[in-house]
Formats: sequence, C-alpha cells, structure tokens
Amino acid sequence: MTLKEKIALCEGKNFWETRDFPQYGIPSIFMCDGPHGLRKQEVTGREPSGVNESRPATCFPAAVSTACSWDEELLGKIGAAIAEEALDQGVGVFLGPGVNIKRNPLCGRNFEYFSEDPYLAGKLAASYIKNAQKNGIATCVKHFACNNQEYRRFNSDSVIDERTLREIYLTPFEIAVREGRPKAVMCAYNKINGVYCSDNKVLLTDILRNEWGFEGVVITDWGAMNDRIAAFKAGCDLNMPGGSNYMEQEVLDAVARGELSEAEIDRSAERIKKMVREAYEVLGNRTGCDYNAHHELARIAAEQSAVLLKNEDDILPLKEWQKIAIVGDMAGNMRYQGSGSSHINPTKLVQPADVLKSRASVEEADVAVVFAGLPPEYESEGFDRDSMEMPPEQVRLIEETAAKNPNTVVVLFCGAPVETPWADRVKGILYMGLPGQAGGEAVKNLLYGIANPSGKLAETWPIRYSDCPSAAYYPQRDGQYREGIYVGYRYYDKANVRVRWKFGFGLSYTEFAYSNPQINGETVKITVTNTGKRAGAEVVQLYIAPPHDGIHRPVKELKRFAKVFLTPGENREISFTLDNRCFAVWDGGWKVPEGKYTVLVGGNPDKLTVAGVVEKAGEKIKVPYWQPGSWYEKPFGPPPLEQWEKMIGSKYVPYTPQKGNFTMNDTLAEMKKYSFIMRILYWYVKISVTRGMKRGTAEYRMMVESSVGSPLRNLQISGGMSGKIFRGLLAIANGKYIKGLRTLLKKDGMY
Repeated sequence: MTLKEKIALCEGKNFWETRDFPQYGIPSIFMCDGPHGLRKQEVTGREPSGVNESRPATCFPAAVSTACSWDEELLGKIGAAIAEEALDQGVGVFLGPGVNIKRNPLCGRNFEYFSEDPYLAGKLAASYIKNAQKNGIATCVKHFACNNQEYRRFNSDSVIDERTLREIYLTPFEIAVREGRPKAVMCAYNKINGVYCSDNKVLLTDILRNEWGFEGVVITDWGAMNDRIAAFKAGCDLNMPGGSNYMEQEVLDAVARGELSEAEIDRSAERIKKMVREAYEVLGNRTGCDYNAHHELARIAAEQSAVLLKNEDDILPLKEWQKIAIVGDMAGNMRYQGSGSSHINPTKLVQPADVLKSRASVEEADVAVVFAGLPPEYESEGFDRDSMEMPPEQVRLIEETAAKNPNTVVVLFCGAPVETPWADRVKGILYMGLPGQAGGEAVKNLLYGIANPSGKLAETWPIRYSDCPSAAYYPQRDGQYREGIYVGYRYYDKANVRVRWKFGFGLSYTEFAYSNPQINGETVKITVTNTGKRAGAEVVQLYIAPPHDGIHRPVKELKRFAKVFLTPGENREISFTLDNRCFAVWDGGWKVPEGKYTVLVGGNPDKLTVAGVVEKAGEKIKVPYWQPGSWYEKPFGPPPLEQWEKMIGSKYVPYTPQKGNFTMNDTLAEMKKYSFIMRILYWYVKISVTRGMKRGTAEYRMMVESSVGSPLRNLQISGGMSGKIFRGLLAIANGKYIKGLRTLLKKDGMY
C-alpha cells in the first residue's frame, strides 16, 4: 500500500463503514451503536438528520438497569445476544459497553453507564465483552476516558489528579481491558489535563497498550479526532466518521519532513486490517438468530435488574383477588430506553398497560399503582439534566393518588436518580430504571410475585441534588474533579451525609441471613441462607474498610460481589479470594499501605457483617503535605477550590474563547457572540440539522448540542466537508478577512 492509502485506511469510508481496498484484500465492515441493542442505520453515506431510523433489534434494559442486577453471567448473556444480532445484521463492530463512572446524577448519559463504583462497572463490562466476542464480532468499550458530562463534551477539559484518575476513572476500563480483552476501545471527545484523548500517548499507549496489554484498535468517538499527527504518535488508529479526509495532507507533509514516521502509521493500519479481516471472515458465515428468545432474555434481565426500594406492610407482591387501579401515562407509554445514539427500534414492545388492567377507580381500589418517572426530553446524550427533580406533573400525580388511597405503589422509570419528596407518602416503590422492550411483562411479574425483585442499586440516590459534592461546580466547560476519589458512596460514607437510598441497597420478597464468616489468609468465606418463604436471589457484597491513620481513604470500598439464587431454607457458602489490589492505593504505582483492614460482607449496606481483619505489612506511604486538615481528610459539602489546586499542584485557569484567537476547537455557540459570520453559520447549521424535528424533544436538543455545540474540527469531520471552508471562515471570524477569503477561494480543496 502507498503511504496515502495507509492514511486513508485509518479513516472511515463514510459514517458507519471502514474503508475497503479490494486490490489488497482488505474488505469494508459495518459498525454501529450497541450498548443495549443494535442501532444499525441502513446508510452508506452521511448519517441522516435523525438518529431514530434504524433496523429493528432487541432493546435490552439499559446499563442503568442491568448494573443493578450485579450479575456477571446475565451481562454475558446480553453481550452474546447482541453479538448474535450483529452477526445476523452484518455488523462487524458494535460500540459498547460504556463504563464511564457516574460522577454526578445530572450527566445526561448516565443511563448508558453501569455504576459510580469502578470495580462493579469493570466486572460487568468484562463479562459482557468476553461473551459478546466469542463468535468473532468485535466490541468497542467506551468512552476512554473521564467523559463524565455532556455539556461541552466535545472540548471540555477534565482536570484531575493522578490518584483519582487511576483509582476511580481508569479502573473500570482497566478491568474491562485486562479481563474482557475487547477488540476495540473508543477514545473520548474531551481533554484530560489539557490533552485531547485522541492525542494522548500516555493514555492510549503507555497505559492502555503497554501497561494493560491491549492489542486492538483505538477508534475515535465520532468526530473526536483533534490532531491527526499527534494521534498517530499516541496510538489512535481509526478516525470516524470518514469522508472528510481530515488532515490527510498534513499527515503526508509531517512524514515528508520527518516529524512523523511511516512506521507509526503502519502500526495503526495493521491493527485495523487485523480487526476488519477477522470480522469479515465471521460475517461470511451468518446463521441467523432467535429474536423471540432474545425478547425473553430482555424480560428476564428486566426482572433481575429491578430494585424494590420500599415495601411497607408487605404491600407487594399484589394478590390476584385485589382490585387494582392503574394510574399514569407511563403505564401505556413507559420509558424503556434512553435517548440519543443508543436509541433502539425494538423488535416488539410490551407496555405495562398491555398486561395490566384497572379493576377499580383510585378511591375504591385495594391498591393504586402509579407509573411515573422522567420523560425522554429530561435525559439524553448531548445535554445534561437541569435538576434532579421529576416533572411537577409527575410528582403531583403521585401525591394526589397517595392522598386518595393510602395503599399506593409507585413504579418508577428513569435513567438516573431523582429527588423523591413523595417517598414517605407511598407504601411501595419499584424502580425499573429503563427496562427495555419487555419491561411491561417484567413489571407484571414483579408486582404479582411471579418474579422476585433481586436488584441492588449500582449508584447512590441522594435526598436532594445539593447533597452531591460536585453540585456546586458541575457541569462547567472544563470539568473540575475537585471531589477527587470521593465519588458516590465514597463521599456520602466519609461525610456522613444521609441519603435516600444507599449504593448496594435493594429489598426482596424473601429474607436472607449471613452466618459463619471466616478468613483464612486472604480467602473470605460466609454462609448465606434464604430464611423466607419464597425463592429469590441475594447479592453478596464484600467491602474493605482500610486504616485511616495515613493517606486519606474512603470509609469502605467494594472489592468483590456475587449473586446467589436460593430456595426457601437453602444455604450456600460463598467464597471470595482477595489480592493486593483490594488493599492498594495509587501513589506513582499501586501500593498497599501497612495496617489492619476490616472485611465487611452482606446484602444490605446498613447491615454488613464483620468477617474479620486482614493485616498487611505493606508500605509506609508518605502523607501529602496538603492533606492534614484539608477537605479530603474530612469531606463535607463542596471541596474548596484552593485546596483542590494544592492537591493537583497548579492554579486552575478555565479556558475562555477570545476573538482574534479563535481556533478549530471553538464552537459556533461560543463564537457567535463575537462574530457576525459565525452567527450566520450558527443559524444555518442549527436549522439544517433540526429540519423536521419537533422543538424541545430529546432528539432536537441532542442534534443542536452536537452541531452548534461542537468544535469546528468536529463539524468538518462529521459533515464530510473540506477543511478549507472552516479555516477560511475561522480566519474571517478572527478578523483576518483577506486570509480567510484566499483560503475559501483555493482550488485544491485542502488547506
């Protein structure tokens, strides 16, 4: 292959396909979104204006739900089923799973991610990946890394200390890569400490490849490429989408002058060829798949992922003889998936109202069941939620129903925690998350006890948004990770802040007891018994409570878990094997501080059993000079900016666009305030991408934020346009009118 051909191979052919070179035996393969089901758009050119036209596929519960199953085997079955559908539909790579940490409940894309805990997220993702790739189809774990807000997601800077980066935000990727061995990793849009992920050699080569042993392809998020020369050096292989020839000439020039070696391009090209050929070989042997069986798996997944948050007076399960009142529009139009690039057109859809019928009016009913939650326009890819509150009409519906009938149960559909000021007024709360296409059947089975709820929350539910440590500064253009390692339960435990429902909490229709804890070396054993009258599953959680006489640490951290199914009276001994990583902190490397570590085991975060103590000789780790007396020793409320700056070792200076110094990394939304030409372009792009869409919908908001809210380089790549157009307009916006006009009038199409 010529150098130019190899560079071309490292960019897609169009929005979804890789480039083919038949003369070299290199075929093209199709990629599509796929965290909880395939979104295959049957297009070969640029993506259509909407994101919701795609080929039908099974819509499994979103990660917000399946994470609550705490069931690695279940995630493996879902991954394998999606891979079967990918094979059936001719898809070689599907983009998922997403393992970004749920740092703040307002992140608009939280429904696509597993947990606030890195160990839980990583283990579930690893099982999903391993089983999905058994038939040869490739997964692409995303979004690497520190992609924890949708606001200005294309050019925000995640400013973070190394310990927090390693212990919290890289750990789920590390587990997914080391154990799952994905064939692809997607680099995120944002910067980390000033360096775009696509250009970040430390991230993509030093850590991902050299340290974790990743051998696959790094694919950009769609439009995430920044500097293609730096990206080749960093180990970023495939620029997507294709069609723009982004920085092709600049790369050729860099090789000619010795700034970039052809060997670096060869490495990326070889990795792409390997992935494409493996997928193409598998795709030549399509066997079809059983979509009806996958619908049943979606139902089982929804049942095993539901979390029973409240069950006062054992109001659930319902009895067949009871007169039930069904209340709320979501009974007939449940929220079963998120909005954005993960939107699936389901093969079939069963609403709660399809299988549940009202037998009374509210006042006369034995039990009133309210179906409520967040509508799609409240949370989506592309924008963050404005608050943690539910829509006022939803709150009013619950409160009015509870006032009319004391036996009220709420079935809740939402992709992230919401404030629940009404929780004390109802007797039962069943959290379904976003349960997928079989959610209606799952709800009925759960309400009537055909299925026993076994889910545990994979994230903390604060009482109010202001209780979150990052509430005072999230989100901003640049992500200040001031709270450090104190994310989710790590903060609430340490700060002793009361929450609505804790991480790891979930009720059942039966009871479980723990007995006979033992520790032998670093093997922990405990017996779990079903002491109730129904068969059910228990999630056994193991936490390590570290010493607190040195470097600051959380009160406890999840290090192992297992899900066990038991019949009434049945018991089982659960065994966990610990390793040094269970006790380690990051201090220029993984180190185990000396001291005594308490091992806690149980199924309820408020009733954990002390299994024993492990004493580690370990190392003496120097306490940082800034730690004594700081927020990080005794966190409460928002961490002070000054103390965080001491921790990261530098003054935080947020980036603000400057007229005269606009770059290709600035957005139309930012520049329109200062430039007439950019104001015109802003309105042109906004009108073009939203044509035919209903104003205010999630799709409308996403398309606006993903166009006028994206940098010029992103618009160039995603729009498949010549770079000279944007560079010419940029020069004009910066007041360099003659240079801008000359650039626009150049005939070669490249600049």
